[in-house]
Amino acid sequence: MSVDHAARADLRRRARAAALALAAWAGALTPWSGDVAHAAPACRAGTGPYQWQLEAYLHRPQDGRQSTADCEAIAAFQRKEAVEPADGYAGLATYRSMLVAQARKNPNAAGTCPAPARKVACVDLGRQLMWVQHGARVLFGPTAVRTGRAGQVTRTGWHKVYWKHKDHVSTLYDNAPMPYAQFFSGGQAFHGHPGSLFDGGGSAGCVNLTVADARRLWSVLAVGDGVYAWGRKPGT
Repeated sequence: MSVDHAARADLRRRARAAALALAAWAGALTPWSGDVAHAAPACRAGTGPYQWQLEAYLHRPQDGRQSTADCEAIAAFQRKEAVEPADGYAGLATYRSMLVAQARKNPNAAGTCPAPARKVACVDLGRQLMWVQHGARVLFGPTAVRTGRAGQVTRTGWHKVYWKHKDHVSTLYDNAPMPYAQFFSGGQAFHGHPGSLFDGGGSAGCVNLTVADARRLWSVLAVGDGVYAWGRKPGT
């Protein structure tokens, strides 16, 4: 090899080494290269009030104390169930989403909602869930709801849908919006709630759903369909 050729080869090697070093510094290398600048931030949410329940559901060690692995498992569940923020904190919204996920395969596994050969809207006050079934077939849900607070509880037992009003506003509570209202017991109704279902403690007796769920329920129930509510809302 001539001296000139060797010098040119050495220059090419040096140029490649410099380019690789620059790429690593700029974060252009893949994660396995040890590029710390692009590593995901550690999950740092503290212990939530429903830590124990989420640990059990996610098959984590049940000690009621948040670890980094617990936080990451809870955050992954939150992302899957569209719980925001998906920060790994085991709060009420995450716990209620867990109850929906547990019930999704068969919300009436315990047989607590009667299953006649007709359409029934089932309202489980204890789990704060509702669904619609026809016999053993689930037509809607389960989905999270917010029922009546202490002193204004949702009435239990058998009812039926007696009136529907898509753009209803409350005549008792400062013209509060009640979109997709379906009344079933003396002014109590299924309807959409524009805010969070997990704030404020409870409704004035109605069964609140997200507006999106109330819109879907509107097309499932008809006047005359049965409604069955049972149990007790936690805290009432």
